[in-house]
Amino acid sequence: MEKKKIKEQLKSDRAPIRVGISIGDLNGIGPEIIIKAFNDPQILVECIPIIYGSTKTMSYHKKAINDELFNYQRIEDASNAQAKKVNIVACWKEIVNIELGQATETGGKYAFQSLEAATKDLASGKIDVLVTAPISKETIQKSGFNFPGHTEYLADLSGVDEALMMMVSENLRVALVTSHIPLMDVGKHISKEKILSKINAFKASLVKDFGIIKPKIAVLGLNPHAGEKGKMGNEEADIITPAIVQLQSEGKLVFGPYPADGFFGSRQYNQFDGVLAMYHDQGLTGFKSIAFNDGVNFTAGLPIVRTSPDHGTAFDIAGKGVADEQSFRSAVYLAMDIYRTRNFVKEMNANPLRSQKK
Repeated sequence: MEKKKIKEQLKSDRAPIRVGISIGDLNGIGPEIIIKAFNDPQILVECIPIIYGSTKTMSYHKKAINDELFNYQRIEDASNAQAKKVNIVACWKEIVNIELGQATETGGKYAFQSLEAATKDLASGKIDVLVTAPISKETIQKSGFNFPGHTEYLADLSGVDEALMMMVSENLRVALVTSHIPLMDVGKHISKEKILSKINAFKASLVKDFGIIKPKIAVLGLNPHAGEKGKMGNEEADIITPAIVQLQSEGKLVFGPYPADGFFGSRQYNQFDGVLAMYHDQGLTGFKSIAFNDGVNFTAGLPIVRTSPDHGTAFDIAGKGVADEQSFRSAVYLAMDIYRTRNFVKEMNANPLRSQKK
């Protein structure tokens, strides 16, 4: 079935989806973009938002940005969430010392509490998808969060060895071979086997999560000018190209390696369904230059659906009422789209035609 037909079918089934939301660092812009996103009544037709935090915390942020429209109800358990309302699960009852714009241990502590409560309910089926507001890795790690970021944390909880970090906008999807590691260590983590694994996971996600039956994937080189035939490094010739050739021999539409600067600069990405970058800044610099306002971070390769905005805590503008909520709103809609696509693809493959007895 063509991608267009799949999307048309999905539009016919619009039951509200239970969207769990971790509040992020309390001193950042997380609560503000949540408030702004759910002030749009149209989004409440599509989903049942369930925010993990406290009404006191949300009230503080509501006053900080002089918002008079945001309404919500407190619930003790996600199972009590009501449609067409913003629901807040009370994860803590005490008054928290909020210091807008400051990276404090308190901000990290409650960000972790919110995330733990949301993932617990996701695992037990009380919510359908998870959207995470930005955390500060510095502050949350002081509270016992022993992971480089959300991606690795959720992979560990899901029992997956390694998830795939993917940045998504309407016309661009960028996945990473390596993510939250120092640049000086990237070369050590690049291997033919790892590239094969990442491309296969990428392809599987494009099919299962986005409804693209025969995805076309571009692979970027590691070195400047994609190594320039060995003049600037051998990783392309020794590792990346052999992986691409093997996948092509298996009938997969995989091409490259391409020099990253020219690939993004010439908008060559428009010819592909997905782009695989070798490291964090290689992929995200190109992506955010193109789709910063509405880009979404999606953790592919997991049994659950998790998205987040493509920006951080933005401490410098916290509480000033100027944060742009579009990326967060896009994260909510993408999570719902992926959830519906997964269910539809699963249904489409669940009942193959039975062979007829002679």
